[in-house]
Amino acid sequence: MKKILNLLFAFVIFHTASHAQIIKIPAKVTTAFTNQYPTARQVTYKDALTSVRVEFMQDSSKMVALYNYEGDWKETQKELTMDSLPPAVKDGFKKSKYANDWKTEEVMAITAPGNTETYRFKVSKSDVQKKYLFFDKSGRLTRDSITL
Repeated sequence: MKKILNLLFAFVIFHTASHAQIIKIPAKVTTAFTNQYPTARQVTYKDALTSVRVEFMQDSSKMVALYNYEGDWKETQKELTMDSLPPAVKDGFKKSKYANDWKTEEVMAITAPGNTETYRFKVSKSDVQKKYLFFDKSGRLTRDSITL
């Protein structure tokens, strides 16, 4: 009986996986991206369920742009180093309670429509304690959130 149930379970999984649809990236998204970043290299499009994530290289920077399915740009994330941060943001982070006891894992500049720029730091104190910290361009911590 157990063998029959296992076989039935395997069949259902295989059948479901074989009928899974791969969503085609809309042409509106690829056109919008190409117009916005004509010199991008190593471009990869990924379906993120509610949006399209485009990973690419621009100059020597690793970047990610997000678009909705209509081709409307939502934001672009650019990987930074601590040395490349604007002085006000670097100073704001150094004055925060996270600067000494928390390890900085990642720094991103996030640009959104309206030319708003936010800086996101991924910091960790342990394998369990991890946060995203968001700073505005004046170096003020605007919010934080727990992450995995």
